[in-house]
Parts: sequence; structure tokens; C-alpha cells
Amino acid sequence: MTAAYTLYAKPGFTATTIERLCSEARISNRAFYECFGGREELLQALHERCVEESLSVVAKALEEAPNTLDGRVKAGIRAYIEFTTADWRRARIMHVEVRRSGDVLTLSRQRAVAAFARLVEEASADFPLGTGMNRRLVALGVIGALQELLIEWLLSEEQPDIDELVTVAVHIFNRSLGTG
Repeated sequence: MTAAYTLYAKPGFTATTIERLCSEARISNRAFYECFGGREELLQALHERCVEESLSVVAKALEEAPNTLDGRVKAGIRAYIEFTTADWRRARIMHVEVRRSGDVLTLSRQRAVAAFARLVEEASADFPLGTGMNRRLVALGVIGALQELLIEWLLSEEQPDIDELVTVAVHIFNRSLGTG
């Protein structure tokens, strides 16, 4: 898992062979196949671990946040961005390789987006949205915006500052939720 965490982040999933994984991990191909059915299964396990850890960090931040929509938005976004960017490999697996892997992570990605959407919906449930706004669709939209901001952070030559990412994401969330 440790070797895959680094190799799947860079050079990336498609460029990482079983042989390279096993060589880096100092295990035999047979030992690999005793644990995983293939590279795809290992990538899914890594992605799901990253998502579970992120969900846990964000849920804790939301529990400890002030009981206002703005307080929850700021706490949840800061927790997610700081946790995700604390390890570039995590950020890359969750936001770049998940897309580059083709159909390998489609279901895992859909489950992750649904779980984060539930967090957004629950965190904003006590607060009204604009007239006719579908809370689930708003949650999906702001999650997509946050993902794109993190992809920009990962791939740009001049990485935006983490505080700038947080400020922009909070602005997008607040405007989308009808509070900004």
C-alpha cells in the first residue's frame, strides 16, 4: 500500500506496473496477488482509505464548528483542504488519478462524492436555501468546485496559497447556499 501510495500519485496509476509496485514494495508478484486481485483493486483500496480519512476529519471539524452556516462552511472547507493538501499524494490520488484511471474508480468516486454531498447537506440542513434550490444539487455543485480548486493547486506551476483556496471555496459555498 505504501509503495502504491507514492507510485500511483507519481508517475501515476497508468504508468505503474505490477512489477514496479512489487519491486518498490520489495515483495514478490505472488505476495501481491495474495492481497489484491490487481492494480485496480489496490488503487480502489487506496482511494477509499483516503476518502474515509478525509470524511472523518471533515465530520470532526463540523462537529466542533460554531452552530452557524458560515461557521460550518469555513470549518469543513478548511479541514478538507488542509488535510488533503498536507500530503500531495493523497490530493493527487483523490483528485487527479481518480479521473485518469478511467473506469477503475468510477463507482468508488461516485460513493465518495455521495458521502461528501451528505456531509454538506447535513451541515446545512438547519439553514434555509434560496427559493426552489435543491440542497443535494447545490451540494454536488460546490463539491465539484472544490475538486477543481484542488486540481488547480496540484497541477499549476504557481500553486495557489492554501488560505486563498479556502477563501475562494468558502465564497463559492456561501454564494451557492444563498448566504454570501
